Amino acid sequence: MKNKKYEMVIFDWDGTLMDSERKIINCFQKAARDLDIPQPDDASVRDIIGLGMAEAVAKVFGDSSDAERQALIEQYRHHFLGADQTRMPLFPGVRELLHELADCGYLLAIATGKARRGLSLVLEETGLAELFTASRCADEAFSKPHPQMLLDILDETGLQPEDAVMVGDTAYDLQMAQNAGVDSLAVSYGVHDRERLMQHQPLRCFDEFRQVAQWLM
Repeated sequence: MKNKKYEMVIFDWDGTLMDSERKIINCFQKAARDLDIPQPDDASVRDIIGLGMAEAVAKVFGDSSDAERQALIEQYRHHFLGADQTRMPLFPGVRELLHELADCGYLLAIATGKARRGLSLVLEETGLAELFTASRCADEAFSKPHPQMLLDILDETGLQPEDAVMVGDTAYDLQMAQNAGVDSLAVSYGVHDRERLMQHQPLRCFDEFRQVAQWLM
C-alpha cells in the first residue's frame, strides 16, 4: 500500500460520495417557492453545498428574517426527506472502492454538512452504514470550515491529526482540514472547481473517485 501512512480516511458526503447536487438545488428552490421568496439560482445554491443548513440559508437568503430562515430550513427538509424524488446516485465506483479501502485496513469516517437525520437516511438507502467507524454532522458540531467535526472524529477514534486524511469536493472541506491540521485530498467532479480547490493546498486533486482510492491503496 503505497500511501498507507494514514489510519483513517474521512469523507465529505454530498458531491464527494453521492451525486446529490441537483436534489439539493431543487429542494432549496422549492422551499423558497413554498414561502413566496425569490428562488435562488443554481450557482448560488451550488456555492453553499457543504455548509450546515443555518449557514447555507443565511448565505443564500441573506435579506430574510430569522423566522423566514427557520421556515426555509423546515421546508427544505420537508422536500429533501421525502417530497422531492430527485435521484441521488453514488458516484461511479464509490460502493466497491469504499469496500476495498475498508478491506485494506482503513478506518472510514464521514464529516458532512448534512443533519444527522439526512445522513441516516442516505446511509440506510445506500446500505453503506456498516463501513463507517465514525461520523459527524452539521447539527452536532460547528459548520465547516470550523475544525470541530474532524476534531470530534479524531477524539472518538483516539487518532491524531497526522493519522487521518480528509477527502472533499469543496473549499469548505479543505479549509476544515487545514484548520484541524489534517491532510486533504480534493475531488474536482463535485461542486467547486479545481482552481478554487487548489487554493487550499490539498495533497492532490482527482477527477474520479477511483483515482482517490488508487492513490490511497
